[in-house]
Amino acid sequence: MPTAPIAWRSAEVREIVVETPRAKTIRLEVPGWPGHLPGQHVDVRLTAEDGYQAQRSYSISSPPEEDGIALTVERLDDGEVSTFLTDELRAGDRLELRGPLGGYFTWTAARRGPLALVAGGSGIVPLMAMIRHRAARGSHVPTHVLCSWRTADDVIYRDELARLAAQADGLEVTHTLTRRAPVDWRGLTRRIDREMLSERLPGPDARPLSYVCGPTAMVESVATLLVSLGHAPDRIRTERFGPTGGAR
Repeated sequence: MPTAPIAWRSAEVREIVVETPRAKTIRLEVPGWPGHLPGQHVDVRLTAEDGYQAQRSYSISSPPEEDGIALTVERLDDGEVSTFLTDELRAGDRLELRGPLGGYFTWTAARRGPLALVAGGSGIVPLMAMIRHRAARGSHVPTHVLCSWRTADDVIYRDELARLAAQADGLEVTHTLTRRAPVDWRGLTRRIDREMLSERLPGPDARPLSYVCGPTAMVESVATLLVSLGHAPDRIRTERFGPTGGAR
């Protein structure tokens, strides 16, 4: 029996938060929102005055425990939707969206762990919904977060991740930069490799649930390396973006 299409909803922008020079979080009020799971995404549709429409998928960064939803959008210079969302959108504006979408790349505290979360750039967004959900539930599931960024200016949620990690409840966060690093940088300074995964994430004997999100090449490389280290493929979930990817 075919399933009914998910209806488009009208959402109002409550607040826009600047995260980095290229990324903003858009907090939305969505009447009738059915709730979501950490890791899910929505489709956002823009309609021009002449009727031209464009839509893109964006991961939800807020946990289910919060009112409304939040999307963190990174500006792409050639992105017709992301440039509008980061440059033109204002509080009080309205957007069309549908969702929540996707049920594979999700995690709730009931699934326990340990968790190994690996992000490339804005791939941190759906993982942040999981991290915030973990905090909201008071979960102490061992969680290791490994984030790869181009530069220190690109690090999204830097202060919040540091604050959550400082609670010493089992959350560990590692940042690595792939381009220039400031002189006071205390994280790593290379692309994610086999040695880094082995040192910073739980080993295969711990049977972690691994979630990997980012650009396609990075996700495929990390997933392949995890399997080569002995991690069970059925414990690794991936979400990618790019020419053939999905949510951002």
